Amino acid sequence: MSYSRRSRYSRSSSPYNRYGRSMSRSMSRSRSRSRSSDAENPGNNLYVTGLSPRITKRELEKHFAAEGKVIDVHLVVDPWTRESRGFGFVTMATVEEADRCIKYLDRSVLEGRIITVERFLWQQVSCV
Repeated sequence: MSYSRRSRYSRSSSPYNRYGRSMSRSMSRSRSRSRSSDAENPGNNLYVTGLSPRITKRELEKHFAAEGKVIDVHLVVDPWTRESRGFGFVTMATVEEADRCIKYLDRSVLEGRIITVERFLWQQVSCV
């Protein structure tokens, strides 16, 4: 059995590999994160901003349920404090219900804050 003298943490001698990864691996990794056309939003996913740090998933779901059936609510929270980071995503059952939410809930007040509701587009998110 042969043992390598190089530590797994040692730097590569190649100037193109200064972070310990080959460029081809990092390039393929970023390509795999890109969304294909069939994974695009059909129009029922909503991006909600301006949320209070004290808002809960249940309160957000209740606010949107006034305009139709809510399929999913994803509230982005701080991992340590578990408070809302001020934005989230709501998936409605149909595109028509999502359109109603944009029409009637955009610029509405929730927990004393004016929230913004817009259609979530995959193209707006860039994976770095």
